[in-house]
Amino acid sequence: MFPRVVGLLLLTSLLGLAGCAGGTGTQPPTSKQAQVTIAIAGSGTVTSTPAGINCPGTCSANFSLGTLLTLAATPASGFQFAGFGGACSGQTCRLVLSSNQSVSATFNASAAQVTVSLSGNGTVTSNPAGINCPTTCSAGFNSGSSVTLTASPASGSTFSGFSGACTGTTCQLTPSSGQNANVTATFTTTAQKQDLSAINHVIVMLQENRSFDEYFGHLPDYWQAKGFPQATNGTTFDGESSNASNVDDTGATVSAYNIATACTENPSPSWNEDHVDRNRNDSTSPNNAPMDGFVHTAGKDAVGFGFYDVLGHRAMGYYTGDQLNYYYFMASSFATSDRWFSPVMTRTQPNRMYLYAATSEGHVYPLAPGSPQLTAQTIFQLLQNHGISWKIYAHPDKNGCSTPSCLYAQSYLNQFAYGQYVINHMPSQFAPISQLLSDMQNGTLPQVAFVEPASETALDEHSSDDDVTNPPNVQSGAAYVANIINTLMASPSWKDSVFILSFDEFGGFYDHVPPHSATPPDAIEYPTDLQSSSKGTDICYGNTSTPVCGFFFTGYRVPLIVISPFTRKNYVSHTTADYTAILKFIETRFGLPNLTARDSAQPDMTEFFDFANAPWKTPPTPPAQARNLACVLESLSAITVMPNPAPAGGPATVTLSLSKGAIQPTTAYLSSSPSVSSLPSSVSIPTGASSASFNITVPSGTSSLSITGYIGGIPVRTTVPVQ
Repeated sequence: MFPRVVGLLLLTSLLGLAGCAGGTGTQPPTSKQAQVTIAIAGSGTVTSTPAGINCPGTCSANFSLGTLLTLAATPASGFQFAGFGGACSGQTCRLVLSSNQSVSATFNASAAQVTVSLSGNGTVTSNPAGINCPTTCSAGFNSGSSVTLTASPASGSTFSGFSGACTGTTCQLTPSSGQNANVTATFTTTAQKQDLSAINHVIVMLQENRSFDEYFGHLPDYWQAKGFPQATNGTTFDGESSNASNVDDTGATVSAYNIATACTENPSPSWNEDHVDRNRNDSTSPNNAPMDGFVHTAGKDAVGFGFYDVLGHRAMGYYTGDQLNYYYFMASSFATSDRWFSPVMTRTQPNRMYLYAATSEGHVYPLAPGSPQLTAQTIFQLLQNHGISWKIYAHPDKNGCSTPSCLYAQSYLNQFAYGQYVINHMPSQFAPISQLLSDMQNGTLPQVAFVEPASETALDEHSSDDDVTNPPNVQSGAAYVANIINTLMASPSWKDSVFILSFDEFGGFYDHVPPHSATPPDAIEYPTDLQSSSKGTDICYGNTSTPVCGFFFTGYRVPLIVISPFTRKNYVSHTTADYTAILKFIETRFGLPNLTARDSAQPDMTEFFDFANAPWKTPPTPPAQARNLACVLESLSAITVMPNPAPAGGPATVTLSLSKGAIQPTTAYLSSSPSVSSLPSSVSIPTGASSASFNITVPSGTSSLSITGYIGGIPVRTTVPVQ
């Protein structure tokens, strides 16, 4: 008997202990009682009314049957009551006891709160996400988790440090449940640097082949129309005059006119043509520069390449502020110059050699296939050797390739031996244009950036080398540039950057200002690649004594816009410079030696800036670039009236001629002097046709009749006697 009694007593004891989640045992209920047992998850207490349960001390108790029992849950510090379970559910528990009951109470750890306060201008973000102050400055995090706060100063401010739960310039917290970690981030206003050191990023972009008079010669008209202060504050400006003209090879005077096409056939800007443009009849004259050969060379070039404009009239066209409205606004709001020249009187490649090295090492033509690359030191070597960060950004090629090799192929650094070194050893120095936009937006620009023209995708504003239906379009090119500049102005990089926009050479288009005297860059004072052959002899071949035959002269004027928070408002420079002054500016800013005697002789461009006031700290809002011009390459080659002389009061036939069949449906607009009532206002020339004829009645009472036809705004006129 004794062992069995002991076993029963032990079993009874164990059952009593299993009846609650904590505390002391409770005697089994009698037949008139019910037992209530509490189980707790987490940290907190549960008490009962009437008294009996005070769990986790006493977690089981007996109550008379029919008792109304109320349980109350109180969370411990750092916990929240989640609710009852078992015989109760939700946040409250009331039971009328008729049998034994089991109830659970769950307490969850409270989220750890982190609260940030800001002093000054800046933002604080958290990792993991939750805080993005000043928008969201308080958030809860899992107890015991690691929370890192990062402070970013606003433009014009610096981060001084954290205080409160963190100190110093870094902040990593491990908050506990139910606790609130308070952190203050202090930002102080940066004293504005009042010298060139305020600029930390220099971005240089040269588009293609446009003269100053063609693009900016009519800025004063825009100032007047738009109310810019330059119109009334005494600003002087050497723009295109109302009597600017050249004479074509038929003897007709071609006055400067507003062109009405965004696309033009390419006039040649090469060595020989440049010299004839300056002086048609005496191309090596050292002192006389009548600027009278532009139409002549443009016509000859058209004949040689089978273009439409065999009269060369395209060379006298200019654009207005309604057509290049983005450029006109930016040049008027920021700064430009009416004495800004390309470095040498020839075409793109040698001028871009000067852009990168301040010399062409004697070249006035592109490097011949297989010829050695230039060994001159480039600005990029200079930057690299002095620890100044740099990059060359280029648009993907026509196939969309944006690998370093594809971008290098589009970079004019490929003219230099250093370019080969870079692509072999530092290929990441070549980046796509999309990376430039990202670097602007992310504040990761290098100290110096050069942007290559997007020539393969026809966004470089170059005139067309071929008569095709989708040639380069100046308004599309300007819109491409506008997107880059607008991205900069809207980015955190704006605060300490300058964007210098210019053009590599004049493209063969008229400008009334002659090339200026200049300093030869090195001991090679005259071209080394002029030729004499059965095809002809280059101008200045063998001439090493006349300055205009050497590197003693700049090229022609080209457009310039200097864009920066520090640019003087509405500023026009009259200081003579060629664009190796950009190199001088970079050298001056970063304390570098000059590359050659040419860049050494340039002004340093600091006149364009007001560092004390930062006039454009908040940039202006420019207009969207207009797309209001047709793209037309066709132009008239002749207008004839038959019979000639024309009969007064009688019929005559007018024929409009193209040098070849039209590549698209083309409209010629017409005017006459004196007025001819039977003259149509326009005539269509179908695709493939090279002429169109119509009849008129010749007016009486006049001794001559002039008829002018315009295609793309390019005028051609004929005058016949009337008898």
